[in-house]
Amino acid sequence: MDTAQVPQHPTTPSEGMRSPAVSVAQNGHALATPAAEREKRWVAMTSFWAAVGITLFKVVVGVLTGSLGILAEAAHSGLDLVAAAATWVAIRIAGKPADADHPYGHGKVENLSALFATFLLLITCAGILYGAIERLFFTEVAVEVTIWSFVAMLTSIVVDYSRSRALGKAAQKHHSQALEADALHFETDIWSSLAVIVGLICVKFGQWQPAWAVLRHADALSALLVAVIALWITATLGLRTIRALLDAAPAGLAPQIVAAVAAHPGVADCHQVRIRTSGPRIFVDMHVRTEGSQTLAQAHALTEDIQQTVRAIAPTADVLVHAEPVVSLPTAR
Repeated sequence: MDTAQVPQHPTTPSEGMRSPAVSVAQNGHALATPAAEREKRWVAMTSFWAAVGITLFKVVVGVLTGSLGILAEAAHSGLDLVAAAATWVAIRIAGKPADADHPYGHGKVENLSALFATFLLLITCAGILYGAIERLFFTEVAVEVTIWSFVAMLTSIVVDYSRSRALGKAAQKHHSQALEADALHFETDIWSSLAVIVGLICVKFGQWQPAWAVLRHADALSALLVAVIALWITATLGLRTIRALLDAAPAGLAPQIVAAVAAHPGVADCHQVRIRTSGPRIFVDMHVRTEGSQTLAQAHALTEDIQQTVRAIAPTADVLVHAEPVVSLPTAR
């Protein structure tokens, strides 16, 4: 490098590398296109209105038939409704571009909506468990099993299946944890609806055959099963949400990045890799050791190649590379 140019640049090669890396990282914020954001909002909105319809349908059928299982499913669908509403709002806010007050964007709003859904799920589970235990041990309630009971559950399965598939595809395509959590709600609702159908069938058999009267408790038992499934969702969603809010790195991602970057030509070592998530975005910063005698332009080109290497593993990653000079790279024997 011409010595006359040295005063125009930072005094160390590592400092000289940081500014170009920041510029590229800032350009990476445009990965979420307006078309992608519209698609995410559309999927979230249609899921919300689907949840509204199926929840109201279950409430009406559950009240008319007196089925605790269906009412428990209505409460579960009510959770899906609130979660879908929170997801819809969160997607709209999280899609806003980064600004001076939020340099990492607004993606954490998705994680907050998931945490909100977790608290709602805990309340719902408590209500279902209380009602099922009361009906099993303290209060005898006659359950009327009609064709509408099965229509409600089968309709729920069809709607939940269509929404879980749509949300799951959108979540995978756009790397959205909020949409993925919403898809999990609808998917689990399918299994809990099947459990209620089994419970209603058992109740009907118990009404037909007095010797099988114990089967009349199957409705309450199916409600307990719904609560167990909902608690499983709470644990899964809650742990993931807390990890994201505490900036925990995605499991196994750091070793993958270190191995890929360390194997890149021109890189002697990759260390101090830090990863955090914000909604669908992943932020990665790292230190690499590279040949100190190369020009600034060559080192800058190397950091751009490293960024592409990382994005091959994590497509939505915003990557910052801090270069450290070494006298010479180790030669292969």
